[in-house]
Amino acid sequence: MKKSDLKKYARLIVRVGANVQKGQDVIITAELEQREFVLMLIEEAYRAKANRVTLDWIDDDISKLHNKYRTVKSMSHFEKWELERYQYYVDKNPVRIYITSEDPDGEKGINQEKRAQVMQNIYPVIKPYRDEMENKYQWTIAGAAGTKWAKKLFPDLTAKQARNKLWDAILTTSRAYGDPIANWNEHNRSMSEKSRKLNELGLISLHYTSKNGTNFKVGLIPNALFLAGGETTLGSNIFYNPNIPTEECFTTPKRGEAEGKVVATMPLSYQGELIDGFWFEFKDGKVVDFGAKQNEELLKQMLDMDEGARYLGEVALVPKESPINQLGLLFYSTLYDENASCHLALGLGFSNCIRDFEKYSLEELREMGINNSMIHVDFMIGADDLRIVGTTKDGQEVVIFNEGTWAI
Repeated sequence: MKKSDLKKYARLIVRVGANVQKGQDVIITAELEQREFVLMLIEEAYRAKANRVTLDWIDDDISKLHNKYRTVKSMSHFEKWELERYQYYVDKNPVRIYITSEDPDGEKGINQEKRAQVMQNIYPVIKPYRDEMENKYQWTIAGAAGTKWAKKLFPDLTAKQARNKLWDAILTTSRAYGDPIANWNEHNRSMSEKSRKLNELGLISLHYTSKNGTNFKVGLIPNALFLAGGETTLGSNIFYNPNIPTEECFTTPKRGEAEGKVVATMPLSYQGELIDGFWFEFKDGKVVDFGAKQNEELLKQMLDMDEGARYLGEVALVPKESPINQLGLLFYSTLYDENASCHLALGLGFSNCIRDFEKYSLEELREMGINNSMIHVDFMIGADDLRIVGTTKDGQEVVIFNEGTWAI
């Protein structure tokens, strides 16, 4: 892979994804293997006049060792400096750049029950900080070619060949070849136009059907908006793109209004393991039954994380013409696979989907029907024959998707 192409990609992440501004602090989270690419990100952030760039290195093998040797009590405890770090996040709103490159099977065999207990213990501690930061800072997540991830996708190639092929797929789907910034200006304009059309319909529900067994209806919040492409920070009014790539128009559904069965059409990478061949049955908005051909017990642990984990937090529309879907490659990464297919998400909803959300308290937003949970897990339900029919406020039915693509 040409270094010049990677440098343009790094610039895209910093300038369009995170949209780093003069004087801002930046925190980059990445795997140890990505040192060379992270150096490009650091240099680009400083060229954007960042005040300070801090690194937060992660590694699957290190995570496994923590999980193996530390107790639940030890991993659930926060030192004073760790809480001070969260307070720093609240006070400074640093820009966050997340680089995903991990092995889809990287944490296979880890004690998932132990991990779940730790997450349940620490969530009440960090939740007040997260609530205070919500919608106030720029963040973006983008991919980089990790060796084990590349070999998972291209097992017959050498490690170098596999990495190069994965890099090419990442840059292609991220619109990073040619003039990436111009590409994204046009892409954001196009996505904004599609969300505008959806919002003009005044939808109150969506009904999904497919021959694979999906027959599902979900209610929408009357005051909610479909969003697409970039978002804007609360207060500072800075436009940024949370996901590179993105192909989705999404909104937050109404808690308690979901009925029927949805069948997943792609594997789900969750906590470093794959869940496959799964489905959910909803009643009164809640998952009341489920099944999976692979890792059903892990799926159950996910659903039992907290009371909100069995309710929906997102519905997202992605046509089958998505560049990611057209590539014909299963990435085993939610960032990419969710942008190849219509999807839903269990768990936390998005408050910024509510019109004039800044005028409401978090409690008022929850009362409108936005779900609350420690998790937000996307799963893909798109199919070539997927049909989605919307119902408007005045009772009219509008075909939104037909044969897996836009009908509006």
